[in-house]
Amino acid sequence: MSTFSEKLNEQIAYEFAASQQYIAVAVHYDAQTLPQLAAHFYRQALEERNHAMMMVQYLLDSGEEIVIPAVAAPRTSFSDDVAPVTLALEQEKRVTAQISALAVTAREAGDLVAEQFMHWFLQEQREEVSSMSALLSVVRRAGDNLLLVEDFLSRNQVGDAGEAAAAPPVAGGAL
Repeated sequence: MSTFSEKLNEQIAYEFAASQQYIAVAVHYDAQTLPQLAAHFYRQALEERNHAMMMVQYLLDSGEEIVIPAVAAPRTSFSDDVAPVTLALEQEKRVTAQISALAVTAREAGDLVAEQFMHWFLQEQREEVSSMSALLSVVRRAGDNLLLVEDFLSRNQVGDAGEAAAAPPVAGGAL
């Protein structure tokens, strides 16, 4: 297995873990009857799952070994209603660093196909960090009144809702 493929298998674990963390955040808001926030994070969970499956499809297409990993349990309790979005932003920044390192690994190996594959994810991460930063700003401004955030989300799409042009194929199809 090439170094890039090994690291891409590791990234699959990170993407599945991110998906699980977003489900935990969605459930946190769903339990408080905040359907817009919950729906936003349920969508994010599907998007992260699809990212993992894009990586699986790349490895399938490349004839490389695929390791479907176990993931650590997500954080499920939060000190306040800002903490889940803060955690989500931190997660997106961490994933951006991981994706950047993967692109560098591909470049250093002279694997132009792998490097090109990673370019879509680099652009996606820029959007993810930007949209999560915006959501965190809205949540902070709302203070204790998350119904203001609900109203904001009902009127404004935050992020691309998983609809990205020229996205890599998803193993088994996108959900």
